[in-house]
Amino acid sequence: MMLRRLLAAGAVLLAACRVQASLAAPQTMVAAAHPLAVEAGLEVLRRGGSAVDAAIAVQMVLGVVEPHASGIGGGGFLLHYDGTTRAIAVYDGRETAPAGATPTMFLDRDGKSLGYSEAVASGISVGVPGALAMLELAHREHGKLAWRELFEPAIAVARDGFAMPPRLATWLRRIPGLSEEPGIRALYFNVDGSPRKQGERIANPGLAETMRLIADRGADVFYRGAIAVEMVERVRGHARPGTLSLADLAGYRPIRREALCAPYRVWVVCGMPPPSSGGIATLQVLALLEPFELWRDVPNDMRAVHLIAEASRLAFADRERYVADPAFVKVPIEGLLSPAYLGERRKLMSPDRGMGEVGPGVPPGYVERGTSHMSIVDRWGNAVAFTTTIEAPFGAQIMVRGFLLNNELTDFSSLPEVDGRAIANRVEPGKRPRSSMSPTLVLDRGKVLVAAVGSAGGSRIIGDTIHALIGMLDWNLPVSAAIALPRVIRANGPTELERGTPLADQADGLRALGHQVQVRVHEGGLAGIRRVGDGWEGGADPRRDGVARGE
Repeated sequence: MMLRRLLAAGAVLLAACRVQASLAAPQTMVAAAHPLAVEAGLEVLRRGGSAVDAAIAVQMVLGVVEPHASGIGGGGFLLHYDGTTRAIAVYDGRETAPAGATPTMFLDRDGKSLGYSEAVASGISVGVPGALAMLELAHREHGKLAWRELFEPAIAVARDGFAMPPRLATWLRRIPGLSEEPGIRALYFNVDGSPRKQGERIANPGLAETMRLIADRGADVFYRGAIAVEMVERVRGHARPGTLSLADLAGYRPIRREALCAPYRVWVVCGMPPPSSGGIATLQVLALLEPFELWRDVPNDMRAVHLIAEASRLAFADRERYVADPAFVKVPIEGLLSPAYLGERRKLMSPDRGMGEVGPGVPPGYVERGTSHMSIVDRWGNAVAFTTTIEAPFGAQIMVRGFLLNNELTDFSSLPEVDGRAIANRVEPGKRPRSSMSPTLVLDRGKVLVAAVGSAGGSRIIGDTIHALIGMLDWNLPVSAAIALPRVIRANGPTELERGTPLADQADGLRALGHQVQVRVHEGGLAGIRRVGDGWEGGADPRRDGVARGE
């Protein structure tokens, strides 16, 4: 019965999303990457659940219907806003490197980096999963409904089946060799080896049983016992074996951190601290752009696109040099965000020419020594911005009891040093790899929540999130319009413009300003909510399968 309600509601939501990508609601809102996940979150809210309760239900359903992007075999970062105290709690569920990891584990016998596909589809890429432990901690502190109740929608969908979503069907066609993994082949491929098609019915009884165990006995059953044993056996028994151990799993702990917050015009923007680079980069880019008054520009005109790319170039240069797990590297956060330092970096920017190649700055205090997103608000004004991932599509391509293991260790640098200088994001035992995940909350100066947003998309998450924030805050666009804006992304390579949009027509103009330009397909993955009067509006990226709905 529950599954029929979810499927019916999901069909209605998906149809509505094609017509209207932003919906207003007086009290609650869920924006996520699939209609069934959104409906599961809304059902939890209807029963009096909190934003964290809804986030757990949404995550579990996403692990069923969007298994290539996130799930219990991965990790994530969650920001929680308390509608009563106006405090922000930050939860770090990032995967960690096993105790047996070494700085040279991603090098071949000649000391060169392994090819990307070799590194990803392997046992060496698997980090200790953190999502479940993090969600259990957040639930203890902010949950209202019983833990086991939050798994019921996902168990029903996994047991009884769902229609193959467009994005999952696309990734099954894109990635060669997926059918070589027995668990993946049994679920998503036909007997002749061809991938199953969009709309076909998919069930995952193994995952339903795994989730039933976790629902009944808590996250501990995942980190100790038979499930843990099987994870270790699969990782160590791979053709390219990793070192994951039972001790690694039993010893995993999520971390509670302090939010990174900084003013932007009349707002306060709060994001994730290291080991994510998303919060620092987002706050740097906004601070670099603020004096240029983008709010005076037409959305995505040449000047705005150029300046966004230039500010992103500076932020990513600093990201590569300084940001890593703060338990292993002293990250000069205050220096990177100090007005004086950013003022000096801003001098490299010009509205009418590109700066060319640029290296990192030297911030005060420095001493030389990939995914899915959901945004949720409940009836009490509590909110969650939660980015969750298993890294590459289908993670390490290792399936255990219906869920996929992450390949998060490929987010480390494959090289331990360059020119004799140790790389901040090198592999070390117990270390959390640097991430680009950027769950973000926007408050007014009275600390009242204004918006929550984040994205999927690897290193492009940062650019997506920044662009959506500028769309909402500077250009006063509805959430759906800000999320749908054609994208300009500048990470570590050329300035990227989204193919098939009017923005692509600005390529020659940007080249004339000195940019190296690449026009490419953009995958997106944003989901956000924003306060509108006494209620909320929401939006989910039209480039994917997601929707937003509130009541």
